[in-house]
Amino acid sequence: MEMKRREFLARSIAGMGGVLLGTGTLHAARQKTTKHDPYELVTLGKTNIKASRVGLGTGMRGGNRESNHTRMGEEKFNALAMGCYERGVRLFDVADLYGTHPFLAGALKNMRREDYVIASKIWFRSGGIPESERPNPDVVVERFLKELKTDYVDLILFHCVTSNKWPEEMGDQMEILAKLKKKGMVRAHGLSCHSVAALEMCVKEPWVDSVHARINPYAVSMDVKTVEEVPKVGAVLKAIRRQGKAVIGMKIIGEGRFGKSSEKRDESIKYALESGCVDAMVVGFEKVEEVDDFAVRARKVSVGQCVGRLLTGRSVRVA
Repeated sequence: MEMKRREFLARSIAGMGGVLLGTGTLHAARQKTTKHDPYELVTLGKTNIKASRVGLGTGMRGGNRESNHTRMGEEKFNALAMGCYERGVRLFDVADLYGTHPFLAGALKNMRREDYVIASKIWFRSGGIPESERPNPDVVVERFLKELKTDYVDLILFHCVTSNKWPEEMGDQMEILAKLKKKGMVRAHGLSCHSVAALEMCVKEPWVDSVHARINPYAVSMDVKTVEEVPKVGAVLKAIRRQGKAVIGMKIIGEGRFGKSSEKRDESIKYALESGCVDAMVVGFEKVEEVDDFAVRARKVSVGQCVGRLLTGRSVRVA
């Protein structure tokens, strides 16, 4: 009878999806633990776009249609992009500012277009690119499609938005992108934000499908200056996600500044995976060895939910 009673309790606990249990409430016995797969396909918010959890960023030290990725030349870029693809990367982040559109088109020309996701960005600010003119998004996106040799771009963002008044200031451009989305030239649209104020407006603005945001636990190359302020950014990103909008994290490795610190790379990857702030991440890998190193570190981070375990000191969610 005692054995049957214990089996009944264990099964009852296992069926309590989403119930929070406090200290010492469970006395039984099993824990399901898995590891993060950096190449797992995840859905970006409500967009129905499925991308790998980690993507290749191509804008290291980018500006004036150059970056470390264009400066390495087409042959090395092709090897890098194909190395990422062969490992399972299905998210590629480019931008007009970086000049990487034709590079990506050449690297993935033999791959099925529906098998990977392109995120690109429109530079609307002064400077940054050679021309002084800033055409409307319909003109810009038409050029992007030719450069990328594709019929559509999965995600188009306004690049480096800092103003908290961007919905008012960019209303006409937002409407144009919405029309391009209806035509199928763009699958989703949003912002790449470079201020907390701009991020906060993304919570309320229904036009936003997806956001690129800078996030790491050390406040390096972020919208805040101190570690103590990082949770504020995290709270805003979680609020954005609760609205069904996607968040793609960037500057996960501090724009490469943690490259010489194994501990900081581990902590930054763990933070991004465990914080609940992001759906996916883009990282400016410059070598396939860096991709492999990231994957090893990501797989060290456990994804598990405690079921029927003796708890001490904190609450957990059981499923």
